[in-house]
Amino acid sequence: MTTSSNRSLALATAGLTLALLTWDATRLDMPLARWWGDAQGFALRDSWLLADVLHDGGRRLAWALTLALSLGVWWPWGWLRAISMARRLQLAATTLAAALAVSTLKSFSGTSCPWDMSEFGGVARYASQGLQHWLALTQRDGGSGRCFPAGHASAGFAFVGGYFAFRSTRPALARGWLAAAVAAGMVLGIAQQLRGAHFMSHTLWSGWVCWCVAWALDAAARRMPGYA
Repeated sequence: MTTSSNRSLALATAGLTLALLTWDATRLDMPLARWWGDAQGFALRDSWLLADVLHDGGRRLAWALTLALSLGVWWPWGWLRAISMARRLQLAATTLAAALAVSTLKSFSGTSCPWDMSEFGGVARYASQGLQHWLALTQRDGGSGRCFPAGHASAGFAFVGGYFAFRSTRPALARGWLAAAVAAGMVLGIAQQLRGAHFMSHTLWSGWVCWCVAWALDAAARRMPGYA
């Protein structure tokens, strides 16, 4: 991969980071949550479409695709035939690593979900999000915590690693794969926001974590002897 391409990735990542920090600075998480929730909670929390189809069904589909990608390392199918075993392994490993990274961060997070906030019938106190997401990751807010970043959205975002696996040999496919992964992550994340399970920033930072994991693993893979 050329130096200009790496520079473009760095600029894109920096731009994404700035955009997310800007979103946090607007403090629009709570006003957006108020569109769907009130003192009685979130009316769509138990919606069949959001809870059963997009939450439970989306999670099962993501794990099924992850399993298919893992098996495809040795028995390639479809588009996987267009890339080497090393790249297929990178794709499967990146998907698992991205999901694990988000899950691990959630396990340490003291940030609670919107439906846990006192304004929506819970007991947690809302604190301005912003950089507090990271500067005080383990600080408790009086609720159950473990809600940042958005775990369910990562079921879509975790697949962004396909962009890095395909970009050298199938650039058009790589861009399409990236768009599909981002779209899936946003749909799953927004579904959870409508239920009161996450703020918008939780979803956006989940995508950022998955992207950074995929980029880092791609950089490491390209330094391995025999990688092609």
